[in-house]
Amino acid sequence: MSRSPNKLIPVDFTTVPGLEALDATQIALGGAPADVEAIGIGVFAEENAPPALGFDRDALANAGFEAAAGATLVLPQAGGPDLIAIGLGARAELTGAVLRDAAAGLVRAAARRSRLALQIRDFAAVDVETGIRALAEGALLAGYRYTALSNSSKHVALEALTLDVPDAARAADAIVEARVRARAAIVARDLANTPPGHLTATDMGDIAVVLGERYGFGVELFDKQALIELGCGGLLGVNQGSVEEPRMIKLSYTPTGESSGHLGLVGKGIMYDSGGISLKPSDPMHLLMKMDMGGAAAVLGAFTALRDAGVPATVTGWLMCTDNMPSGTAYKLGDVLTARGGTTIEVKNTDAEGRLVMSDALVLANEEGVDAIVDIATLTGAALVALGPATAPVFGNDQRMVDRVRAAAEEVDEPVWQLPLQQKYRKQLDSDIADISNLGGPFAGATTAALFLEHFVGKTPWAHLDIAGTMQTEKDDAWRTSGATGYGARILVEAARAFSAVD
Repeated sequence: MSRSPNKLIPVDFTTVPGLEALDATQIALGGAPADVEAIGIGVFAEENAPPALGFDRDALANAGFEAAAGATLVLPQAGGPDLIAIGLGARAELTGAVLRDAAAGLVRAAARRSRLALQIRDFAAVDVETGIRALAEGALLAGYRYTALSNSSKHVALEALTLDVPDAARAADAIVEARVRARAAIVARDLANTPPGHLTATDMGDIAVVLGERYGFGVELFDKQALIELGCGGLLGVNQGSVEEPRMIKLSYTPTGESSGHLGLVGKGIMYDSGGISLKPSDPMHLLMKMDMGGAAAVLGAFTALRDAGVPATVTGWLMCTDNMPSGTAYKLGDVLTARGGTTIEVKNTDAEGRLVMSDALVLANEEGVDAIVDIATLTGAALVALGPATAPVFGNDQRMVDRVRAAAEEVDEPVWQLPLQQKYRKQLDSDIADISNLGGPFAGATTAALFLEHFVGKTPWAHLDIAGTMQTEKDDAWRTSGATGYGARILVEAARAFSAVD
C-alpha cells in the first residue's frame, strides 16, 4: 500500500519507540552496581529510616517526608549517586500495588537519571514473586514516554534498574512476567498516542501482522469488500463518511497444550471520532478522539503477551477499525443499518458509533462458537461522568465473567466498578422502524450502551469494559504516564490467563 511521507509508523513495528525502549531497559537483581546514578530506598511510615539514607525518621519528617505510600524525597550526594527516599506507607498495608507505585515513584523522581537501583529490605506480607513483579512492572510503565514526533524531547530513557530485595534468587521469572505485561500496555499506549494522520485502520492491520509474527498469534485482515460480503453493516455504515478504508482485524491465539476454553475479545477501533454528522464540539475532548481506538489497542496489546504469559485458553480477537467522519457520503441520523446477522439498527446519533461497529464483531464471535466474550471500548462519556478518570465501569450478563474481569483488574491495579445492566432501561433503545436504535435516553448512557451490546451478545457469557474515562491521564500519575494509559491491556492478559470454560 502507498503511504504518506508524514506517516511515522512503518510496516516494521519494531521501530516504534515505546517497544524499542522497553526491550532496551535492563532489570537485574542484586546490589547497586558501580555505575548507578540514583538509589531509591524504601521507608515504612512507622519505622526508622534505613541507615543507608543517612537521615533518621525525624530528619526526614522535618524535610516534609512522612513516608506515605508513593512519596519521594531526593537527597543529592556530592560525588556519588543521588539517594531517594521512597515511601511505602504502613507495613501492614503494603501490597503489590504499593510496590508498583514505589518503583514508579523512583523513576519519576530520578527522571534525569538512566541507571537506577531500588533497595527494599522487607516485603512484609507480600510474597517475593508478587513484589518483584510489581516493582519491575511499575518501573517499566513509568519509564514510558511518547516522544516519536518530538525533535526536542528531554526525556531520559531508563536504561537499567537493579532491584536489591530479599530472597530475590527465588523469583527471577517475575521480571520476565512483568516485562510481558508491561509490553501489552506499552503497545496499547503507543497506538493510542499516535495521531490519526499517522495511524489509519489499514495501518493498524499492517502493524497487527508484524506483531503477530513476532509474538506468536495469527492475523487475518478483512478489507471493505470482504466486510460487504460478510454483511458487516455496522462497521461499513460508520465508515461511509471516510476516505480511509475500514479494516476488521481478526486475531487468533492457540495454546501449546490442551485448551482451557475459547475466549473472544472485541475491541472498538475508531481511529478518529469526529462524531460524524453529529459533530463533536471543538474542545479538548475532541483532541483526545485519536484515542477512540483504545479498546482495539488494548486487545492488540494483550495479544502480544498471550504466548509469553502461558495463557492456556484459545483466544480470538476482533478489532473493528475505521474513523468516523462527516462528509457528503456519511451515514445520517435516521438511517437504518443492517448488522451482521440481520439485525436492523436505526441511527439516532452518529456519535454513538462505537456500539455499531462492535455489533458486527459480537455476532461473529458467537458464530465462532466462543465460550465467553469480553469487549472493551472507549464507549460513553457517561462512564467518565459516573466514575471519573480512575475507574472503569464493567457490565455483564454473567457474574462469573464479570468477577473474572474484576479479579484481573485488581491484580494489575486498574480499578473497575460493576454497574447494573438494568433491563428496565432496555425499552429506551426501541425503534419504530427498525429492530433497535443506537441511542437511549438522556440518563444512564453507559448502561443503555451496554444494553445495546447485550442484544448482539445473546446468551453467551459476557463482560463489557467502558474505558472512555480511563483511556488517558492529563499528567503523570505513578506508573501511568501522561497521555494514553493503555488501560485494559493488562486486564485482558490476566483475564485470559485465568480463563476456563468450566469452573
